[in-house]
Amino acid sequence: MSATLQIDISEEIPNAELVALAQEQSKEAFSELVNRFERMVYAVCLQRLRNHAEAQEVSQDVFIKAFEKLHQLQEPAAFAGWLRSIAVRQSINRSTRRPPTIAVEPHTIDRADTRNAAPFESLLANERKDQLHKGLGRLASLDRKSLIAFYLEGQSIVQMSDAFSAPVGTIKRRLHVARKRLAKELECLQAV
Repeated sequence: MSATLQIDISEEIPNAELVALAQEQSKEAFSELVNRFERMVYAVCLQRLRNHAEAQEVSQDVFIKAFEKLHQLQEPAAFAGWLRSIAVRQSINRSTRRPPTIAVEPHTIDRADTRNAAPFESLLANERKDQLHKGLGRLASLDRKSLIAFYLEGQSIVQMSDAFSAPVGTIKRRLHVARKRLAKELECLQAV
């Protein structure tokens, strides 16, 4: 069969035959496949994306990808499932790459004051801070100094190694042990 083969679309040709013709570079056959499967592809995309415009755009991408990869399809009768899997993959790719949409009324944005945290949030933050300082106060001196130097003063492990006159491995172990001890103290404070 040649690439310039003219097909009569008015007669019902099975999908597998159309796929075989399209694999032989028949644009008419591929166009007929698009006509037959565009609703299915759109439905798959819309189900995943929940956005009409994006579903239409991804549907077009699906058929472009299918046209490019059609030569890889070994079983023409499996075209529908193969095309559906492309639609699913393309939809997933699109949904993971797009930023989340947040529906907000314009007048709400004008009134939003982002300079100050909500009172409840700042209350919780202050409570956590107080508990942290109480927990630190209940630790042994070396544990407390290690955690303060690393987390609050921002010293690196090498700087701490110099300041505490201890090898880097010892500083890492001290931090690990001190974190576990602090976690236990914080659990005890929350239980009270």
